[in-house]
Amino acid sequence: MGEETLSVDTVDTGDKWNTVQVAARWPVVGRCPEALTWLRMQADLGLAPRTLEAYGRALADYLTVCAREGIAPLTAGQAEIARYVRELARRPNPRGARVIALDSGVGLANATLQQRLVVVRLFYDYLVEEGRRETNPVGRGRYTPGHAFGGQRARRLLPRFTRLPWIPTDAQWQAFLATARREPLRTRLMLALAYDAGLRREELCLLRTDDIDPAHRTLRIRAETTKNRLARVVPYSAATGVLFQAYLHQRRALSAARGLLFLSESRRNRAAPITLWTWSKVVRALALRAGVPQFSTHTPRHLCLTDLARSGWELHAIARFAGHRSVATTLQYIHLSGRDLAAQLARGMAQVHAWRRRALAELCDAETEPAP
Repeated sequence: MGEETLSVDTVDTGDKWNTVQVAARWPVVGRCPEALTWLRMQADLGLAPRTLEAYGRALADYLTVCAREGIAPLTAGQAEIARYVRELARRPNPRGARVIALDSGVGLANATLQQRLVVVRLFYDYLVEEGRRETNPVGRGRYTPGHAFGGQRARRLLPRFTRLPWIPTDAQWQAFLATARREPLRTRLMLALAYDAGLRREELCLLRTDDIDPAHRTLRIRAETTKNRLARVVPYSAATGVLFQAYLHQRRALSAARGLLFLSESRRNRAAPITLWTWSKVVRALALRAGVPQFSTHTPRHLCLTDLARSGWELHAIARFAGHRSVATTLQYIHLSGRDLAAQLARGMAQVHAWRRRALAELCDAETEPAP
């Protein structure tokens, strides 16, 4: 059965994650009662729809490999987990030639490999807690970097690649904006808000009409639409405010009802809220026409946070603006801006320059002394 698409217009996950529907969607999960129970428990705990989606896909992938390799998932050991890791590492990327860049050097992106193992580890954590098995074959202590036993650092299952977000050059940004100027008003407003407020794709698409305060030019990002359930209030620029007022007049022609801000203008889905996938397709088409294929829905957010770092914003202020739970996530934008290295280089060169000047001064003083 083909995978269905979860709508971004709802955060209610209860009906979508009952055991019957999960079993119909992923039959291999349906044949493992423990896996069904674990997924349903995650939904009951209120995990975000996209997190549940990722958990379901990863668990179905692992159970599919177990069935093909003749592995009993409930009793699998470290050797069986190693076989799964090998299979993941050798698997070609399903998008094939459409992949722009692979930082891991293998078919699947490194982040995808790590995510699959995290879900398998969490599933085995559940089995251990329920008394179904004694140990976790993907244990944190055994494979997580940073933990050492007997003076030796534990080996990790997969190397983790940490890369900085891609941001466009000034020329690429200008090329993208030049292409976007010919786009409908809704698209231009969404791009402006994505940059001004540093919004994630979900946060942007799930904005409601009452989330915007035109008097103070601020947005309220509701906790249920964020990646980590952290609500925040962020500002937007005066230019974006002009676009917003113009779009409101246009939106009233589609619907006078309050609700999600961005509505479809197509004849088939007229006045229906746009989805994540629609917005992704719009940005992808823009990126290709502008000749910047790396540009994605997350690029305006990356660029905004990097610009804040370049302008000297303090680390914790950027973290609050971005809605980061940990400043460790924010640090990547400080590194990307080059601010800390530039300041260190300036201080270092100033010290070197001062030392050389003092040396030259001593040389000049020596020249004024009478020769012996």
